[in-house]
Order: sequence, then structure tokens, then C-alpha cells
Amino acid sequence: MTGSASASGAGKLRRRFIAPPRGDVAPACFRHPLFAGFNAYKDWMTAPDWPGIDVLNAGMSVPDRCFVAQDALLLDDGLHYEQRIQQGRIATRLHNWHDLFNAMIWARHPGIKLALNAQQCRHIEQMGAVERNRAQQALTQFDETGIIVRVRDTSLLSAWDQHDWATLFHTHAAHWRNGDIAIAAVIGHALMEQMLVPGRRLVGKCVVVQGEDDVACVARVAEAVHAGDVLAAPTELRPLPLAGIPGWHQRQDLGFYAQADYFRPLREGRSYRPAMA
Repeated sequence: MTGSASASGAGKLRRRFIAPPRGDVAPACFRHPLFAGFNAYKDWMTAPDWPGIDVLNAGMSVPDRCFVAQDALLLDDGLHYEQRIQQGRIATRLHNWHDLFNAMIWARHPGIKLALNAQQCRHIEQMGAVERNRAQQALTQFDETGIIVRVRDTSLLSAWDQHDWATLFHTHAAHWRNGDIAIAAVIGHALMEQMLVPGRRLVGKCVVVQGEDDVACVARVAEAVHAGDVLAAPTELRPLPLAGIPGWHQRQDLGFYAQADYFRPLREGRSYRPAMA
């Protein structure tokens, strides 16, 4: 989602985040691990000037989709944001971090974006362009704040199931470092936007896949989203406090993981679906 006027409010976070101006963002910001999979688009993020629509489209690998500048004429077509994408036009605000990161996700993970759009359009056809069901909420949350996590051994999820954050991140730190559990893909462009402000402690909303190969795991998620096998409700998404991942924050002692305002305890009755195979 880009948060356009025709998106029916989708993609708004609890508090409206205002990204800093491009000239105020230090290039060092993009050395954070959240951006590790996007080195091919480094110039889009760090060049003095914003990339134009032609530059964004040069990075697009989906032949029947293209970025178009969002203006009043485009919004007057009466279509929902997702319906325009289905027709081939991805409305994009120029000089806008949120939409730039959205374009990067399209370029890096087109299969995921196509699957999310296909599901959103199916629900819009059923629900109309105003009302939104729980599946649409889940799809939007994943689009905005989603992370795909890959695990080799699903026993590592037991601590996560219980929100035992100290065990997941501190005791199991070696498993994060050797790839037994890893970030296979960052999907949430709103997470990327908020990471422009150093030190923010963000929470990703995750789908977990068992496997050895990141690319295969991302493809598996795209397949499942397109088929409607996942993201039927927001409660399917596992929260992951990203600052807890080893190497993602400057302080990671046991006292850090005891901060319950960020590393929140499990709510009574909450459970998570197992890793996808």
C-alpha cells in the first residue's frame, strides 16, 4: 500500500509517521541489516536526487505492471489503489520515502507483491471498496510491516511461541548468526521508512517458513498468499521485535530483553500457526 487517497485508509499505522527529508537522511542509515537485501537499489536511496518514474520502471521485472506518478487526474478514475495495480498501474508519489520503498519491494520481491494484490482484489470484489474484512487487514499488515523468517529447525520456534524473547534472541543468538533462523525477506516498506530514524525499536509481522534457501522460502510464501492459504486474519502474523535480533541493536543484554513495553509478553489465549513447510 502507498497510503493514497483511494486506498480507503489502508496502510495507516497507529501513529502517523512523518519521514525525514531526503537531505537529512545519512547514507549510513542504509547499512542497517533491515536494508541488507536491497543493495541493488542503493542509488535509489542515497543519491542526492530522488529517482524518477523511468528509473523505477527500469528496475521492474513484471512486464504488465509499471509505476505511474500519482496525481489528481489518476485519483479521479474512481478505482481503488489495488484495482489500479491489477490493471497495471502502481500509483506512486514522487519524492516520497514510503512509495520509494514500496517500489523497491516490487523490484526485489515481485511475486509477493503480485500475490498480495491478487488477494486484495478478490476481497474488494466481494466486500466493495469501503468495507474491509480481517483477511484484508492481514494482507495490509504484511504488506506494510511484513517479514519472512526462515528456520531450519522448527524447535527454535518454541521460545517465540511463548514470547520468551531472552531465549529466542539471547540464548539462541548463535542460531541467528549461523542461519538456523534468519530473515529471508523484508516485505514491509513501512518498516523501512520508519528505520530512517535511527534507534527506533520496530516490530515486524512475520510469516515463518521451514527451509534452507531464502529464495525458495519467499516463493513458497508468494504461492501460499496467492492461493489464500495464509493471511486469513491478522492474528496469523507473528510479532518480531526487530531490535532483539542479534546485531540489530547496540544494547542486547538480558536487561534489554526484559523491557516488557517492547518485548511484550504473550497474551492469554494467543497462539501461532506452525512454520510453513
